[in-house]
Amino acid sequence: MAVRIRLTRLGRKKKPFYRIIVTDSQSPRDGKFLDILGTYDPLQDPAAITINNEKLQDWLGKGALPTTTVKSLLKKSAVAAG
Repeated sequence: MAVRIRLTRLGRKKKPFYRIIVTDSQSPRDGKFLDILGTYDPLQDPAAITINNEKLQDWLGKGALPTTTVKSLLKKSAVAAG
């Protein structure tokens, strides 16, 4: 079971809002997840990114891999992405 840190979409049509979650790599985008690490709101100017650093470091230490999109969000929010 490969664990990934990725986005899940919330919000309504044309108004996206995302959660940064930890999930099995084979589960669907909006399916079951293991933990919520933060949120991403692309509609705010600048885009709002909130991340729980303790949970993030814990999951990275356990071997969870961030997707490329999440990795770029972590760089924008100035969080070490391991």
